[in-house]
Order: sequence, then structure tokens, then C-alpha cells
Amino acid sequence: MYNSTILNHFEKPRNAGEISDATAVAEVTNPACGDILKLWVRIENGKVSEAKFKASGCVPSIACGSALTEMIKGALIANLAEVGPSEIERAVNGLPSASRHASKLANDVLKAILAQV
Repeated sequence: MYNSTILNHFEKPRNAGEISDATAVAEVTNPACGDILKLWVRIENGKVSEAKFKASGCVPSIACGSALTEMIKGALIANLAEVGPSEIERAVNGLPSASRHASKLANDVLKAILAQV
């Protein structure tokens, strides 16, 4: 049902956890399915120096949270507004149509972070 990239991010999530001295923290919930994604970032010199996440939800939501942290680590804050659901979906090598909410959830938490910095 899920491709190997999604399963790999789910089984071995990258950057799972919290950052105690984060620059920004955001949490979003998908009201339709109840999935929750929380993102912590530390920003230094205009770049994301560290990103961590916690997720409660389906396999794709956890995979998209993991992929998002990999995508944004080292990125300039000024460039992160260009990241959308389609870029997140590409990072997990595609999503089944019924799971596209996961890339939107990851994008929503990124937008919530950007609103703080």
C-alpha cells in the first residue's frame, strides 16, 4: 500500500523528538482525521540549524513529518515559504490519494513555524 520511502521514514523516523531551546514550536491538527504534527526548529544565522518533530497519526503523517525535517535542516528561512505539499509529497516518493492530507499537515505546521519567525 505504501512505497518503500514512506515505510522507511515511518519505521526509522529522522529527527524525532523535541528541542528544549527551540526558536519556534508549532502544532497542527487535521480536523478530519485527528492526526497531530508538532515541529520544533532552532534558527541560527537565518538558517534552520536543527529541526525535530513528533506526530500522532497515520503512517504517511509520520513519514511526512520525518521528511519535512530533513528538507528544512540547513535551509534558509527565506526559502522555506516555497515548500508546499507537493514538495513534501515528492520527498516521500509520492502518496496514495487518500493520504495526501499528510503532506498538507506537514506544510501547515511549516507555515505555522514561519508565522513565528
